[in-house]
Amino acid sequence: MSDLTKLNAEGTPTTGNAERFGRPSLLITLSVWRALFLREALARLFSGRATWFWLVAEPVFSVAIMLFVFTVIRVRTVGGIDTMLWLMVGMLGFFMFRRTGTQAQNAISANRTLFTYRQVLPVDTALVRAALEALLMVAVAGVLLIGAALLGHSVVPANPLAVLEAFLGLWLAGLGFGLVTSVVIELVPELGKVLKLVMAPLMILSGVMIPISAVPQPYQGWLMLNPVAHGLEAARLGFAPYYHAVPELSMAYLYAFALVFIFFGLALYRRFATKLVTQ
Repeated sequence: MSDLTKLNAEGTPTTGNAERFGRPSLLITLSVWRALFLREALARLFSGRATWFWLVAEPVFSVAIMLFVFTVIRVRTVGGIDTMLWLMVGMLGFFMFRRTGTQAQNAISANRTLFTYRQVLPVDTALVRAALEALLMVAVAGVLLIGAALLGHSVVPANPLAVLEAFLGLWLAGLGFGLVTSVVIELVPELGKVLKLVMAPLMILSGVMIPISAVPQPYQGWLMLNPVAHGLEAARLGFAPYYHAVPELSMAYLYAFALVFIFFGLALYRRFATKLVTQ
């Protein structure tokens, strides 16, 4: 029997005969996710001229600019580790959170036309976009680390599992943030502008460019209320166990934030499922 969900010429799902014969819901969902993933991957990598290049160029340029600033003021180590490694890990960790959150946040508006197919749910688009962004960030991180190694920097993490745990936590936090905000800005569109304003200072407040350990108390404690800061500190500590991490570092806090937001986001999708499709 032919597959229920396929990609047509425009990359959107079409309905075949399988639904009439009671195809299992799980197989339908997996087919939808596969179709959406291929559609999103093509859009992210080939929607414009050299789109794939800018995926790598953004973190490279950000690290290069900050490295130039630190070189000018003659700072060769931060927290006991190489400045370039400190900046690169911080940038990659923050981009893992921000890009995942942004892609999930814009999933509904970018795929609204697909909701005419009842197999495609709004939450599917957000989940698929977040998964694709994780794979792209892994590829970007690999390119940057190889480039740094060729320049003579030590980029082999001392504790790979700790680094993986930190980046997974940042991805989950970005997913949860994106799930919640994607529904919120559909209900109150004006909040989208506020969220864009929040993302700019969040890079500084997360300790990407300024070490949080250098911030005096009580402000240091206030900055550590930001769960992203915990993920970045943990990732750096995973690369270099002698890194002077902030004492308040807690991976449990990061994962608690992520899981609470994911649960809340999924609850919002369920509560406003009809409105998100018909709006």
